[in-house]
Amino acid sequence: MDHNHEHCAPNGPGKSPYITEFALNWPGAEDDECNHAPADPFSCCPSFSGSTHEIVYDPRSDIFWVSGQAYDHLACVTRQGEASYHPMPKDSAPHGLAIDHDGNVWVTLENIGALARIAEDGSIAEQVDICLHITDAPAPFNPRPHGLGVGTDGALWFTGKLTNSVGKVDTNRNVTHIALPTIGATPIYAAASANGKMWFSELTGNKIACVDALGDVTELDIPTASSRPIAIVPSPDGQSMWFSQEAGGNVARIDQDGSICEFAVPLVSSSAILAGLAFDNSGNLWVQQYIAPPEMGGTGDDYIVRLDKALLKAKDGDLTEVDISFFKAPSQRTVMHRIIAGPDGEIWFTELGINQIGRLILE
Repeated sequence: MDHNHEHCAPNGPGKSPYITEFALNWPGAEDDECNHAPADPFSCCPSFSGSTHEIVYDPRSDIFWVSGQAYDHLACVTRQGEASYHPMPKDSAPHGLAIDHDGNVWVTLENIGALARIAEDGSIAEQVDICLHITDAPAPFNPRPHGLGVGTDGALWFTGKLTNSVGKVDTNRNVTHIALPTIGATPIYAAASANGKMWFSELTGNKIACVDALGDVTELDIPTASSRPIAIVPSPDGQSMWFSQEAGGNVARIDQDGSICEFAVPLVSSSAILAGLAFDNSGNLWVQQYIAPPEMGGTGDDYIVRLDKALLKAKDGDLTEVDISFFKAPSQRTVMHRIIAGPDGEIWFTELGINQIGRLILE
């Protein structure tokens, strides 16, 4: 099939007939102080001034929760883009978000080594210490919990960016830490498959890690070198896992036998980077594509890309039968970060670099 490049919007330059962006006016953002946020060029200053990170949909209140890591706040956003803001502990750097099986919202507090359960009013209802308490150590050691996922058994799983580990908090609040075999792996994202295994992207290890019910770790080598895997999500039936490659320019499928098949996403520029990905209710795969910040690449248009559900049956990296559509973001220099399927077929995503979130509706 021909790839459908929707680069020209009928309602004028810089506009989109499909995407609406909403600015988030984070408390403290005007101070432009990101010195307590993690030292990651794709997380905060000095590459750009924004810090709008993850997003989840909360069906109990029909709202979205968004993390503002450098501002120590969460935002609660309506489907109309109206936001209210809720403080987290000072210098806690809230990041990963997930909804547990009981409908509760959880967030990682990366700088203080904790997970927090958020009440509907935005306050912290419960806080779980996940630091490593080592005998004779002068202080607990913070693994810097970054990504957050929920297992099929209801346990919370987090990635330990600093300790090269992943961790589990079971429903009784027992904490387990599991070391990854690859040194310097930088685990980032966490997601469960239907068979109960947990999957993690290793950003700098160029591998995908899998942890089974016994806590045993398997690492899968990614065919593309230095691909920087970012987000990982299950397929609609939960039988395979899909992940995006920031530097590799691919989305990839992991089959049940552990084999990895990569699909090259058409890039609009040599400076284009892939970020988050998500399946919609029809089985189409959506992935973010943005131009690297000027000091790393250049300036140009950023896109949300849809790969038709035919992708699920595609073989050996072949996209010839997969329709690909591009939806241009109204803004540039977005540094897209996360994307999810919202209610009623809407697609929602974060623009980390400019402190906005986006809503895509196909009319």
